[in-house]
Amino acid sequence: MILVTGATGTVGRALVDRLVAANVPVRALTRNSDCGLPDAVEVVVGDLGNPTDIAGAMRGVDRVFLLSTGPDIPVHDVNVLHEAARAAVAHVVKLSSGRTGDDTATDPIPSWHRLGEQALRDSGIGWTILGPLGFMANTLHWAASIRHQDTVFATYGHGRIAVIDEHDIAAVAAAVLTGDGHDGQTYRLSGPEALTPGEMTATLAEVLGRPLRFVEVEPDVARQTILQHGQSEVMADAIMALRATALESFTSTVYPTVQNITGTRPNSFREWAIRHRVDFEDARVQGQHLPTN
Repeated sequence: MILVTGATGTVGRALVDRLVAANVPVRALTRNSDCGLPDAVEVVVGDLGNPTDIAGAMRGVDRVFLLSTGPDIPVHDVNVLHEAARAAVAHVVKLSSGRTGDDTATDPIPSWHRLGEQALRDSGIGWTILGPLGFMANTLHWAASIRHQDTVFATYGHGRIAVIDEHDIAAVAAAVLTGDGHDGQTYRLSGPEALTPGEMTATLAEVLGRPLRFVEVEPDVARQTILQHGQSEVMADAIMALRATALESFTSTVYPTVQNITGTRPNSFREWAIRHRVDFEDARVQGQHLPTN
């Protein structure tokens, strides 16, 4: 039995689907019982902030995929690892940040994950850490402005990140969770190329078949927009620091990890965009893709 936390997010759901397709027993710990996961998944309602919930989800579990987010990453990771150790779990695979390997990265997100990583190493449980540099799925935040204004608004237009498809992260996670030889390993994950926001905008325009504009936004303006969408000051600062990492050479490094572990090349941003095309199309165009019988 594999327990997946964060099972309803982009990476977690892709991992769940992959494990189910391989007939691997899967249990998901989620705060929402009506989460739309496949019928084959055993859903346990609970919260990473509640050790009792976690303890119940750990019964009979052999391996765990640990995905936690936000300022509570260190606390949530410790909660999961404590209960995993009590349940004699054999292996935990943590989805972390690729930037924990950059000693100069002292901003919130890699700092939170470093604490979780250290707790995992100290837990006495077999462990593997996955560190993606950036997510292609983050461009879904552009969907509304693309649909309504044919425009992408983003900061740091000349920065590059070797973003990765969530399906490739899931493929690596599945291989590690169901295979051997990964204990004590930290894997940096990337897509096949480092891209600027403008280059990703151009690719989306090609996939959508219509011109799109890229407009660079000042960081202060972008931060205010994040706050207006309901994020806390702490998270707004963390997100802006994350976006600024596009200016660093560390996040533009391309790694062969996906190919080495899965035997399959990682998806390009164009392939990801084709799969997510409907997310960026307006309602009239979306309707053209609906079945007619």
